[in-house]
Amino acid sequence: MSKKFFIICISIVGALAVAAAAVAAFVIIKEKHKKDEAELEHYLDSAIQ
Repeated sequence: MSKKFFIICISIVGALAVAAAAVAAFVIIKEKHKKDEAELEHYLDSAIQ
């Protein structure tokens, strides 16, 4: 196996890992935002009554 092929494979694996981490962070942030919105809506509904 040539050194260039090894470097390309490592680069591809690294790029995939970065993409997976970005997607995971995006999903986590979106879920937290939904949870915060639901809690705020519940608080506002409770405060009105």
